[in-house]
Amino acid sequence: MSSLRLNFKPLGAAPFRRVPGSRLSPTKPGSIRCAAAAPTKSYSITLLPGDGIGPEVISVARNVLVLTGATEGIEFKFQEMPVGGAALDLTGVPLPEETLAAAQQSDAVLLGAIGGYKWDKNEKHLKPETGLLQLREGLKVFANLRPATVLPQLVDASTLKREVAEGVDLMVVRELTGGIYFGKPRGFKTDWNGEEIGFNTEVYATSEIDRIARVAFETARKRRGKLCSVDKANVLEASMLWRKRVMAISLEYPDVELTHMYVDNAAMQLVRNPNQFDTIVTNNIFGDILSDEASMITGSIGMLPSASLGENGPGLFEPIHGSAPDIAGQDKANPLATVLSAAMLLKYGLGEAAAAERIETAVLDTLDRGFRTGDIYSTGYVLPFIHSSPSSLLPRWLKPYIFIYCNIQNLRPLILVLLQIFTSIFLITNDQQ
Repeated sequence: MSSLRLNFKPLGAAPFRRVPGSRLSPTKPGSIRCAAAAPTKSYSITLLPGDGIGPEVISVARNVLVLTGATEGIEFKFQEMPVGGAALDLTGVPLPEETLAAAQQSDAVLLGAIGGYKWDKNEKHLKPETGLLQLREGLKVFANLRPATVLPQLVDASTLKREVAEGVDLMVVRELTGGIYFGKPRGFKTDWNGEEIGFNTEVYATSEIDRIARVAFETARKRRGKLCSVDKANVLEASMLWRKRVMAISLEYPDVELTHMYVDNAAMQLVRNPNQFDTIVTNNIFGDILSDEASMITGSIGMLPSASLGENGPGLFEPIHGSAPDIAGQDKANPLATVLSAAMLLKYGLGEAAAAERIETAVLDTLDRGFRTGDIYSTGYVLPFIHSSPSSLLPRWLKPYIFIYCNIQNLRPLILVLLQIFTSIFLITNDQQ
């Protein structure tokens, strides 16, 4: 992914316009240092908590980044900005110009979740989801990487039989800024018979297909060397061109095994035999559907991160789950997808592979120690409510520090998951010294 590295731009504060009567204001840029190691590198991160459970999971991921940075000599400068429904309430638009500018000027962007019932009846241009589409377009991110891995600790959480789900480790590479979601013409009109119709256009240019194909081949090359291109070339002209161009780009990657599959068959094969897949590349709408299907193989959509990358500029990193307004503020949300998105931010956005691995290892250690949230819970494990006590799992010297730190920061949501990740990072650090 070296071709998708970022260009650094200094981050500046930008106060944004407010809806008359609004009492909210953006947080100012902040610099957070930890004393564990003197920072030798500094990165600016734009945080977009968004709606529903977004602020909860972003809070956890931010603190994990801070602690990881302290152990790796990395300083993070955070700026929190509104997007989605929160931005609508504050400024009247789902993506304020100031939010986009801050994101464009940072080294990476970490997003929580967008949407909620409150804004469902808004006109399309005033829906929270429109802000997300505008953000992707503004950052010029076109390649969406969505891993789906069945962790050994969670194989029984999958809805598939153990023998089907065990060992699944695949990556969906989704084209993000073209196809039917963006194609024109689109809209509503009345046909010759006086009946109202709605229409959209599935359209791809050669250059759009070529660039996503190269990202997919590079990704497959770094994994197990197998790439499956998913299309509907037996029916759709756009898919016929897609297959033609993917086959042409494959000549540049003779070491990668290329196969093709129609999307309806791919949807079936994902639940029949998901282990046959290594890397999947597909268009915008097919990738949207297949990546969500793949997520459920793992047992919970709350476990899966994603990265959206462009040819240059900051990447956008986010969990693939929604805003889950029904459980917002109830200490029930699973933060691990966002924590793992932070790991992808370090790996793919900043090139900090060691720091990313530290987070990934800490997540696995947290699961090994039996901690679960409701979406992945089964009998015999620990639900991380604030009144639970992990005292038997923590070093005695660390307990007061962690609880004091969490209380100061008011980290009510999933305090024990955060606590356990903190502990794991400390223990990993001690083991390596």
